[in-house]
Amino acid sequence: MGFFSNIFSKKERYSAIDFSVFKTDMHSHLIPGIDDGSPTMETSIEMIREFKAMGYKKIITTPHIMCDFYKNTPENILGGLEKIRAKLIKNNINIKIEAAAEYNLDDGLETLIDNKQILTFGDNHVLFELPFMQEPRNFQEIVFKFQTNGYKPILAHPERYSFWHKNFEKFEELKAKGILLQLNLLSLTGHYSPEVKKIAERMVDANLIDFVGTDCHRMEHLLTLQKFANTKYFNILANSTQLMNPLI
Repeated sequence: MGFFSNIFSKKERYSAIDFSVFKTDMHSHLIPGIDDGSPTMETSIEMIREFKAMGYKKIITTPHIMCDFYKNTPENILGGLEKIRAKLIKNNINIKIEAAAEYNLDDGLETLIDNKQILTFGDNHVLFELPFMQEPRNFQEIVFKFQTNGYKPILAHPERYSFWHKNFEKFEELKAKGILLQLNLLSLTGHYSPEVKKIAERMVDANLIDFVGTDCHRMEHLLTLQKFANTKYFNILANSTQLMNPLI
């Protein structure tokens, strides 16, 4: 009895991944004092040091832009980026860092698109998120506007939108409409909830993920990711040939 119970209770073991396989992190909140991410320059530099220690070669940091809460603009985001770059040079930290934004699909987004005030990265990619309560009525309209203006929309952390959890086919529909999907690596650790973790794993199994991001707001996020580096789904993603992170 003991022999068989040992066989069936034995967990699969995985090697800890090297985060350098992702090359670029394209979702974080490192510009100090402008959203709910890093509060100070010192904290930002500490987190960037940790990104480098993890093996990342490039960071594209993406502060929130929300018309009601975080009224950031290309000017203050790029100004903050230059201050970070100067501090990195002063501290001899050699890592590439760029900035774009994480756009909330709110009442102000359509105007930003019309006025061509969108910060992009890669091949005209733009990162956007949805409100967490329900799918916005103008969701498809905004996606179409992005695409007709030459942008390639990436939906941030789709696994976190609980209004789609009982409609998994929705994720396949999004892909069919040309929307790229970015998974938060933290979702695979159970950081947000067991249900988000379950959906994230299912999305990885279904090969629906185009980008992965840390969505790092605090140092604890990076430390948590490293604790889970030897888990199944981190290994699957590290061996994926589908992820676009190394290309940006």
